Amino acid sequence: MPRFVAAIDQGTTSTRCILFDRSGRVAGIAQREHEQLFPQPGWVEHDAETIWRNTESVIAGALESCGATAADIAAVGITNQRETTVVWDRATGVPVAPAIVWQDTRTAALCEELAGSAGPNRYADRTGLPLSTYFSGPKLRWILDNVPGVAERAAAGELCFGTMDSWILWRLTGVHATDVTNASRTMLMNLTTLQWDPEICAEFGIPVAMLPQIRSSSEVYAEITSGPLAGVPVAGILGDQQAATFGQACLVPGEAKNTYGTGNFMLLNTGTTPVFSKHGLLTTVCYRLGDQPAVYALEGSIAVTGSLIQWLRDNLGLIDSASEVEGLAASVADNGGAYIVPAFSGLFAPRWRPDARGVITGLTRFVTKAHLARAALEATAFQTREVLDAMRADAEAEALDLELTALKVDGGMVGNELLMQFQADILNVPVVRPVVTETTALGAAYAAGLATGIWSGTDELRANWAEDKTWRPAMSDDERAARYAAWNKAVERTYDRD
Repeated sequence: MPRFVAAIDQGTTSTRCILFDRSGRVAGIAQREHEQLFPQPGWVEHDAETIWRNTESVIAGALESCGATAADIAAVGITNQRETTVVWDRATGVPVAPAIVWQDTRTAALCEELAGSAGPNRYADRTGLPLSTYFSGPKLRWILDNVPGVAERAAAGELCFGTMDSWILWRLTGVHATDVTNASRTMLMNLTTLQWDPEICAEFGIPVAMLPQIRSSSEVYAEITSGPLAGVPVAGILGDQQAATFGQACLVPGEAKNTYGTGNFMLLNTGTTPVFSKHGLLTTVCYRLGDQPAVYALEGSIAVTGSLIQWLRDNLGLIDSASEVEGLAASVADNGGAYIVPAFSGLFAPRWRPDARGVITGLTRFVTKAHLARAALEATAFQTREVLDAMRADAEAEALDLELTALKVDGGMVGNELLMQFQADILNVPVVRPVVTETTALGAAYAAGLATGIWSGTDELRANWAEDKTWRPAMSDDERAARYAAWNKAVERTYDRD
């Protein structure tokens, strides 16, 4: 009798495999980082072959960590960095170019060209997305335009496109497919039909034949063909932020979560009808279970949060490890008047300013590296406040019943007590961390387990969720308003920098 469900979590900086038991607790884990490639300013790439080798390694490592074999695994779920784009040869499996990462901004001019006189919202009524460097469609168009011979080979049906879920699924099973959540991040899927939009594909100049089949988030796609999990079905796929929403059991309209990773991503469940934002948020598919109706979400995507701490470490040398930032920041009482706006890839939700570039404001001789460390943490909380304000505005405009009484949080930064308290303070709502913080992988495991009968339904998933710690607001209204006003003033300094 299988004891576990496995989740492959292919993220921006690393690949992990985590085994979960029926109570949703971690039973085994392995992780490998991969290199971030920056060949030109604004370009961010990954080596897809390296990521696949790391996937093979962490699968074996997770099994070994708890003495499990394929017989112990009921199913495998996949979750992934969403918009990162890879194109590979259908016959050989060899990528035709490095994968273009979601943070990459090389397609800025192309997005303007595609927008034409209609502007960046040209396709928003069908895709829920503004034309932005963030999404996969323009990245795929760039590869077709700029890698010699690729356009001709794609037209001939020789090449496959996919986000990382498709790449991993194809390598595991030979099946070329994706799920609705990842497809909804390409700008090529119609949110109503849940299929590739032929008109948009034609206007982007993308052959539909190179696109993966769109499937639900929870169904048996195929069995793994080789390796230590040979014969185990892959039965769940969710983009990482939708997976975290599912893992946090945000299964009722009005429930929201915020994930703190390389970037920050807040999702609000809006039910089975897509809500199109008027305040800079994205409309996306939250999940679809088998043949049930799709559930949608409003999303606020922030490009740079955890990666700002990496920047302090790797580019400025202010800290030797990311774990040092909390202690350094806590050694001072406040930010000393300094604000960091990390617009390294422009500004995402809710401002959508590709022309923005990062700034540090308020510098005086008084400011030390400790103040900068604190300002870096606070930047994450301020950006989250902007997204929550936009969600509240959209909810009010659409008469949605949303009065956020608490924000569920997860991701690598939620162990930072200073950040979590400041987040509660600047939002003026409690911030709640669950017992199991690996919610991205857990969501993928849940999707796979539901498809294979490990869990009977979503009520069982909700029953598994448990609170670990809550941070409650302790900041005065006047101080909150003053700090947020200073943040907004700093953000305005980032505009028109490209």
